[in-house]
Amino acid sequence: MKLTNLVIDGQQVSCSPHDTILSAAHKAGIRIPKLCFLRNTNNIASCRVCVVEVEGASRLVTACNTPAEEGMVITTNSPRVMAARRTALSLILANGGKNALEARDGQATEFARVCRECGVESSEFQVAPQAEAPVVEGNPFLSYDPSLCIQCQRCVGACNKRAGNHTLVAGKQGVRSTIEAPFGPNWKATDCESCGNCAQACPTGALSMRRRAGYEESQVTRTRTTCPHCAVGCQLDLVVKDGRIVDAEPAKGPSNQGLLCVKGRSGSFDFVSSSDRLTMPLVKDPATGEFHETSWDEALSIVADRFGAIRDTHGGKALAAFACSRSTNEDIYLLQKMARTAFRTNNIDNCARV
Repeated sequence: MKLTNLVIDGQQVSCSPHDTILSAAHKAGIRIPKLCFLRNTNNIASCRVCVVEVEGASRLVTACNTPAEEGMVITTNSPRVMAARRTALSLILANGGKNALEARDGQATEFARVCRECGVESSEFQVAPQAEAPVVEGNPFLSYDPSLCIQCQRCVGACNKRAGNHTLVAGKQGVRSTIEAPFGPNWKATDCESCGNCAQACPTGALSMRRRAGYEESQVTRTRTTCPHCAVGCQLDLVVKDGRIVDAEPAKGPSNQGLLCVKGRSGSFDFVSSSDRLTMPLVKDPATGEFHETSWDEALSIVADRFGAIRDTHGGKALAAFACSRSTNEDIYLLQKMARTAFRTNNIDNCARV
């Protein structure tokens, strides 16, 4: 494949013919601030924060969706470029984005970090008056605060392009763009799967996971693991506060590529600290009908004796093995091996089809 050669900030760069200016710069270790852009999700270039100067071009171009072309000479940090970025961010702040500068859950938002990087603390324009819009929080997992929304539409791209749900859409309210978030009281009647990928994409916290309000970044640690819910093997980080799992965040694994479903994000860990969770085997007393705790050795001996008795009396066909989709391939292999050799049955199935 023939490479495309260009110059970025005086540095010779070679990239794929499919690269944009932004991706070519990223591969070369050159940072270009961005806001509405999210790789494989959104490149509508509405924020104008990623503008750069191309030699010979009369106007600044957006790096996120402008193809890198042979012989381009690009400047990413000229006074003209920096002034344009500050103007773009000032306009966003004036159009209702000022609330998004505030820290969320003890951490600066991505939007606030970009503003700080570009030297913008407040808008140089008169802030447009806005009608108060209520927070939409009928969904038990997600909420939407319109006062924090900057209409970057990353959430729409995450829902439509990445998750493939096509539930979130951009709308209009007069001359303003809005996000129609289906998180109200009738959320069950919508096609929303509550996967949370929209909140993950949001740079301001306008869309957020409700459990995120229960901790601050300084209070938690993260542990990489595999989601236990099905056989896909999505990678995730368990967020731990005071020895208790309080959240789950997607990691960029080979099967999930930084995404999670509602089960992985909101249903894969609460049972760990549940008061209803069994931590020891229970055996029923035939005389009283009451359960009592026992050791694993005793419990396994009882199960093995009972299974053996059924097999010897009625034959292996009277037994069956059914594997859980939460089990690893190795565990399931051992189960079927035990069923065929110890139970002497071919009645084997699993629920990994969910």
